[in-house]
Amino acid sequence: MSPMIQSLKIPLRGGVWVRSLPRVLVTPEISNSGTGRKIGRLAAAALASWVVAGAGLVTAAAGEQTGPPRRVIAGDDSKRTVASIAPDGKVEWKLENGAIHDLHLLPDGHLLLQNGWTKIIELDRDRKPVWEYDAKAGDNANRGVEVHAFQRLADGATMIVESGPARILEVTRDGKVRKTIPLVIKNPAVHSDTRNVRKTVSGTYLVAHEHDGVVREYDADGKVIWEYEVPLFGKEPKPGHGPEAFGNELYSAIRLSNGNTLIGTGNGHGVLEVTPKKEIVWRIDQNDLPGITLAWVTQVTRKPNGNTIFINCHAGPENPQIIEVDPSKKVIWTFKDFETFGNSMPVAVIGEP
Repeated sequence: MSPMIQSLKIPLRGGVWVRSLPRVLVTPEISNSGTGRKIGRLAAAALASWVVAGAGLVTAAAGEQTGPPRRVIAGDDSKRTVASIAPDGKVEWKLENGAIHDLHLLPDGHLLLQNGWTKIIELDRDRKPVWEYDAKAGDNANRGVEVHAFQRLADGATMIVESGPARILEVTRDGKVRKTIPLVIKNPAVHSDTRNVRKTVSGTYLVAHEHDGVVREYDADGKVIWEYEVPLFGKEPKPGHGPEAFGNELYSAIRLSNGNTLIGTGNGHGVLEVTPKKEIVWRIDQNDLPGITLAWVTQVTRKPNGNTIFINCHAGPENPQIIEVDPSKKVIWTFKDFETFGNSMPVAVIGEP
């Protein structure tokens, strides 16, 4: 362990504890800007640092990739696993972990993840915990709460989104809640009020309301300033999680540098790019990619070169779990590892080739 990171555990308010640690360097969401490119370089360095920390833990190849190989850190609910897979498919390290719906590699090489629905943990490069938030502490002790989204902010605070209490919190390093944003929920459900949420570079909050089937954007005061209902495209909803299911229970929404919003439609089996005027200008549907069937599309990312990466959860071992396509929807890269992970891998951090 680095001499800058001590083993002393210090209890704090709000269910948070920290160890002393270096200053956390964090940034807003990645875009095509110069800042975004710098973030990309920092993220690549951070991803590489986890390989050094995992030296000596490499096992036999399990991951399969098509296209330019790259490193992947991913989490899977069904196997209760978070692991790093090298470009050659070998498992570099693996952690036992609880349920997980969000995951971030921070520019300083720390990993921000959850271990079960109520605990958010920051791990250092040695995969030792240095910060933790427990959503069941405080006023949530006797009511239902789940966390499906969190994000480290530029000043070192952490945004945490609680389903059940239906609120966005900004929590400082010492455990103080500095801001609370109540959420608009039309169909309350502790497990599905929200999925991923991101604070944008303009200071708004982009919330994927899974059970409502709606993206809502909240300003800094909590007012809804934009809303988009994910369409069913004339189809009837069908129950389930796999390719046979259907609905508009979206998983994620991110704001692009052109002002549009990129949406992972969950059991809508696809990706939508929507303008501020709510026009769909780009779309991937369930069977658009030759030889690939989409199921529950979770996290989505738009790269600076215009390519889109998304996670294909619950699609079965005959389909890739992560896919990259270019603007013409040509498949550039895929990742599949049903030995390390299972059929419920909703989150991943993906390196560059």
